[in-house]
Amino acid sequence: MSEVIRILLADDHPTLRVGLRVLLDQAPDVEVVGEAEDGEEALALIEALAPDVAVLDCQLPGMSGPQVAAEMQRRGLPTKVLALSSYSDDHYVRGMLEAGAVGYLLKSEAPEVIVAAVRSAVEGGSYCSPPVASKIAAWARGDLPAGLTRREIEVLRLVAEGLSNKEIAHRLKVTERTAEFHVGNILRKLGVASRVEAAMWAKEQSMVS
Repeated sequence: MSEVIRILLADDHPTLRVGLRVLLDQAPDVEVVGEAEDGEEALALIEALAPDVAVLDCQLPGMSGPQVAAEMQRRGLPTKVLALSSYSDDHYVRGMLEAGAVGYLLKSEAPEVIVAAVRSAVEGGSYCSPPVASKIAAWARGDLPAGLTRREIEVLRLVAEGLSNKEIAHRLKVTERTAEFHVGNILRKLGVASRVEAAMWAKEQSMVS
């Protein structure tokens, strides 16, 4: 590892990239060597510049952050990936970590935390923002999302498939009233007002394809 940590920033918001560059360049041991505004550009620059760390937004245009990270793995590129996102939704976190990211930072983190996470990545460590770390710990314990029961998750998946209460009842061999009761509980626990919103939530959490 060189003494100076070489960073590539990939985010489609120019203002955020400028802010991050200024922040990182203030650290004596960090140098931003490139910036990308979409996934394809990020991948090309990572291959050309071989930075120590790539700070990737999850929602890059073209190739997403997880797609870029997965392709880096496939090509055997040694650059460490640090995810940076406004969101801590399950499917973003899972997507980045499964694609090989060594950390997941929320954009609300304090500047010094972002610099520390970059240093940690190069040293072989991992840093995740507290809400993300709590989520990962819950997965490790086998906790169910949003406090849903296993039966409610089963019902939610059927809602996301577009089934009516009557069809859900038939599929699960329960009464229609029971199906309606489960759907009502799901909406309340998720804090949503409609089946459509519940279905969107399920898809965002990668509970259905």
